[in-house]
Amino acid sequence: MSWIRNPKIPLFERIPVRWRIAITTAGLTLLILVCFALVLGNVVGNRIRSDFREELRSAARSLAAETSVHLDSVSGFVVDSPPLKAFALPEDAQIKVLDNLGRPIAGTDPGVSLGSPSSGIHEIGELSVASEPITATGSLPAIVQYGRPDTGVNDTVARLWFFLGAGVIGGTLLALLAGLAVADRAMRPVKALTGLASRISRTRDPSERIPVPETDDEVGELARTMDGMLQSLDEAHSEREQSLERQREFVADASHELRTPLTSIHANLELLQAAEVGSDDDRHAVDSALASTKRMSGLVSDLLLLARADAGRQAATKEVDLATVAAEALQEVQPLAGTRRIESHLDGPLPLQGNPDELHRLIRNLLENAVRHTPEKSTVELTARRDGDQALLEVLDDGPGIPSEMEDQVFDRFVRGEGPADTAGGGGSGLGLAIVRAVAESHGGSVSAGKSTYGGARFSVRLPLEHVPDRTPEEQTSPTRPL
Repeated sequence: MSWIRNPKIPLFERIPVRWRIAITTAGLTLLILVCFALVLGNVVGNRIRSDFREELRSAARSLAAETSVHLDSVSGFVVDSPPLKAFALPEDAQIKVLDNLGRPIAGTDPGVSLGSPSSGIHEIGELSVASEPITATGSLPAIVQYGRPDTGVNDTVARLWFFLGAGVIGGTLLALLAGLAVADRAMRPVKALTGLASRISRTRDPSERIPVPETDDEVGELARTMDGMLQSLDEAHSEREQSLERQREFVADASHELRTPLTSIHANLELLQAAEVGSDDDRHAVDSALASTKRMSGLVSDLLLLARADAGRQAATKEVDLATVAAEALQEVQPLAGTRRIESHLDGPLPLQGNPDELHRLIRNLLENAVRHTPEKSTVELTARRDGDQALLEVLDDGPGIPSEMEDQVFDRFVRGEGPADTAGGGGSGLGLAIVRAVAESHGGSVSAGKSTYGGARFSVRLPLEHVPDRTPEEQTSPTRPL
């Protein structure tokens, strides 16, 4: 469960709120019931034992009052009393009558000793024994001992503690269940708010509204606050979308309008360059202006392509072979590679529905990016093959690779990854990989970045194939060697 994943948070705080409420309620109930059970058990247990001891004394006094001892010249001591066995039988007791020297005169069981007579109650084995002097008129001094087993009392006290313990456990469980029910009912509106917030987070649509409960409690206040926040976010989102739409339209229109004058300037500068008129400084200025115009034309084309992608405008498409487009892009980039070795493994044909110019731009940008960010004598590999119902195009190298913290950012606009292996000055416009992603997504595909097996960079583009014809074994090539 998610609430036990973070070990830095105290365990109790990782438990869901409704369980915390229920556990707290049950814990307080347990504490109260335990205190109540301890007090009640001790009071009632002491009372039961006190009543037993009082009954023991009362029986001994009653027997002492009804018993008389006198001396007969023939038979010795004579004891006149209620039948001892009949008196002892209902309570399973033992009775002894002793003379003033502590010698037994009579008793229920001659073989049972109740110990020496003493004031109060003393314990002999399982028997509690009370001793009382005989008070009958005309009796010789003697003592009556009355003993009863305390097993029944102990059993009664044990049952008392058992029922008190069962009551504590039962009350705690009931408090836990009741706490869960109350907490679940109280947290139900919060769950609804959480579910709605999660749905808004997934859909990124702040236009949804939270049902505000009629109650005027904390949950109602939370719902009203969140609904007001969503209204503010929806308004801000609408304003932002309108602003971005205006920006996209401006960039698209401006880029489109700039292409014509830039094309004219470029053509005129090429004419001047071809004429070779003027001084060396003039020709140098023409060359510099022509190079700047080329860079500006490329930037305008990049902005126009991205603006069209943002606006959802798709260029005209037709059936193209991705392997053929990749081979053409490779020929165009090959002169820029220097001492780098560019290998290609193009497993065609790879027919798909797309715009050949944009796909050419995608592959060229990936290759130029690999050339830019790898040192001399590195190896760059371009592969294209089928992967199920998709075409998989990859550009790999054995250069320094992509920093792990930038793998999710390299396709953002104006992100420049500069390093000691870069061979092009100025760092580029930061739009090359953004165009790669825009073209891939406009063709229903995806693009990802990572590391090759030798630590270099790996850029993978997946595009849906229009159809996947069966190939003969002779048409299949050997697997591509990963870097």
